[in-house]
Amino acid sequence: MNTKTFVTGLVISFLLLSCGGKEEKKETFNVDRKKSTETIAETPEPNNEVPASQRITLEDKGVGQIKEITLDPVINMEMAAAGEAIFKTNCTACHKLDKRFIGPSPKGILERRSPEWIMNMILDPKLMTEQDRCAKDLLIEFNGAAMANQNLTVEETRSILEYFRTL
Repeated sequence: MNTKTFVTGLVISFLLLSCGGKEEKKETFNVDRKKSTETIAETPEPNNEVPASQRITLEDKGVGQIKEITLDPVINMEMAAAGEAIFKTNCTACHKLDKRFIGPSPKGILERRSPEWIMNMILDPKLMTEQDRCAKDLLIEFNGAAMANQNLTVEETRSILEYFRTL
């Protein structure tokens, strides 16, 4: 029995010694960092920048087929009603009238965006988010939730624009 205990103790000691005590040689590298002499244009802090959803870009018409729109001073209520129906059917999954949701609220949109920009965004959101700075910023602000192309006609889109004028 004494021999078994001695051998067992010896094996355990051997295992313990073989597992520990070795130092691994770690490879390291140093990076010599030197100050750059280039001047980098300062960008505003993200917290100080106006979010894209609140930014006013009335001069921007966006990218797309709509180049110029003249709005009648009087709202066409029939067209607005048609636009409201289209909006409720196609847009309310992502847009709420009085609050931010998956996408921005359309309330007050005509105080921030041109009618042409709004129509171009509705007609071809993919093109807008690829080529328009404000649309790109909105995509970032709303966590990459891209606006779906609803394949609306120009007339349907114009009706939605008229509805937005009533909000």
